[in-house]
Amino acid sequence: MIVVRFKVTCKPEMIGKAKAAFAAVIAPSQRIEGVLHFDIAQDLADPNSLIATEVFEDRAALARQEALPEVQTVIEQLPAFLAAAPEATVYNVSSSEPWGE
Repeated sequence: MIVVRFKVTCKPEMIGKAKAAFAAVIAPSQRIEGVLHFDIAQDLADPNSLIATEVFEDRAALARQEALPEVQTVIEQLPAFLAAAPEATVYNVSSSEPWGE
């Protein structure tokens, strides 16, 4: 299993456009085979930051998601949105279990 955490800090005047662009990625990503979870949220401590938490069965599912035209659109728009370099971490998870069980 692959978990990706991706965070962007946007220019305050661009956060609305960034939210719209990132929102367009959610539904198509969630429909891809091998995408277990795909969520994007606004940081409660910094309203100019968006954080994506993505969970994939494997690298092939990650590659399918990254190939989406909606993802490519966001990548093309990132330079206009960003106030700082994006943060991205890929975690290779060997096991998981539901919390609280």
